[in-house]
Amino acid sequence: MDVVFLSRLQFATAVMFHFLFVPLTLGLSIMIAYMETKYVRTGDELYLRMTKFWGKLFLINFAVGVVTGITLEFQFGTNWSRYSAFVGDIFGSLLAIEATVAFFLESTLLGVWIFGWNKISKRAHAAVMWLVAAAGNLSAIWILMANGWMQHPVGYTIRNGRAELTDFAAVVFNKFAILQFFHMVGAGIVLSAFFVMGISAYHLLKKQHIDFFTRSFRIGLVMGLIFSIFVAAEGDVHGIHVTEVQPVKLAAMESHWETSRNAPLHLLAIPDEEKEENIVQIGSIPGLLSFLGYHDFNAEVKGLKDFPKDERPPVFITFVAFRTMVFLGSLFILLTIIGWFKRNRLLESPRYLKVMLWSIPLPYIAIQMGWVLAEVGRQPWIVYGLMKTKDAASPIAGSQVLTTLIGFFLVYGLLGAAGFYLMVQKAKKGPADA
Repeated sequence: MDVVFLSRLQFATAVMFHFLFVPLTLGLSIMIAYMETKYVRTGDELYLRMTKFWGKLFLINFAVGVVTGITLEFQFGTNWSRYSAFVGDIFGSLLAIEATVAFFLESTLLGVWIFGWNKISKRAHAAVMWLVAAAGNLSAIWILMANGWMQHPVGYTIRNGRAELTDFAAVVFNKFAILQFFHMVGAGIVLSAFFVMGISAYHLLKKQHIDFFTRSFRIGLVMGLIFSIFVAAEGDVHGIHVTEVQPVKLAAMESHWETSRNAPLHLLAIPDEEKEENIVQIGSIPGLLSFLGYHDFNAEVKGLKDFPKDERPPVFITFVAFRTMVFLGSLFILLTIIGWFKRNRLLESPRYLKVMLWSIPLPYIAIQMGWVLAEVGRQPWIVYGLMKTKDAASPIAGSQVLTTLIGFFLVYGLLGAAGFYLMVQKAKKGPADA
């Protein structure tokens, strides 16, 4: 049994399951803070009911997200001890700041919000929710700084066989991490917006709590429209930076084998990594890959053949993940634009409401594909250009990893079933009466 493969599978299982909950925490906290602020400013009890209804769903999501996230950091010691020994001076400090500052701040403030109803003023209570949202996103900043450093290591020196921190500011202001943060938070808000719109659509189709869910839908619609466009625009900027620092990832994203100018973009391709070519290639648009990578239709794009075979990521997975993410992101823009024109006659648009109800899973899929692209596209490096994944695993038996992997599947399956069951039940029940 391959220890590296099993360790990668275990970490991927844990992080992808954890990331079913994190984006909703990031986005929904902002929307709840907005709803409670509207209640404070207008005195409209409907906004208070909205705050409490969506707040319950937020808390269930937050609780499961916390439990599933704790195990991730332990794996750096159990499964990836060589990696931890090599980069602990840099990576460890970032995770420590996230845990001891951002996470505990978020958890403490959330406790004040949960138990502070009627104990502190309305304005203070709403302010606490804004602080919860800020702390949650602050937590994301430190995590993405750590991941951004793995994608594009900066501010370090190699001393005594270890990567040691020399410039903390360079790590904090790493452009790769900053772009990742804005892309991730924007995607989290889009997911939350579709979550709110989808549940609202369910109740509007049943003609229940019409005013409540019409307003909720409109709030989600505005957030979804703004941030689906933002994510697409920011993704373009991020793509240009990936071209600069990880050119092999760009080539894999587009299954681009031969270095060329005016490089085409293939709408569909099936790569053959043994023959180093695409055995199926449909819908090539001349120059578009050059433009996406460099904003120049005549720019030269380096092909996969110009990179050593042992430094290329899995092409098919990277290609499909990128295509899926982009397709769904474009769909989100289309659906929210259509919704904008239907916002004043939602009850008269049952087909659109059904589409939005069944669209709830799509942002989850898009975000997961984004992480598959980021992580698989970085392979075979665990720290790009510095350390390969095969050299990072702990010297343990494959049977040990397999045993814990099975345990992860069982425990996470139960947690996921419980969490999603509770959320579905609360969502279907609707808001409490005034």
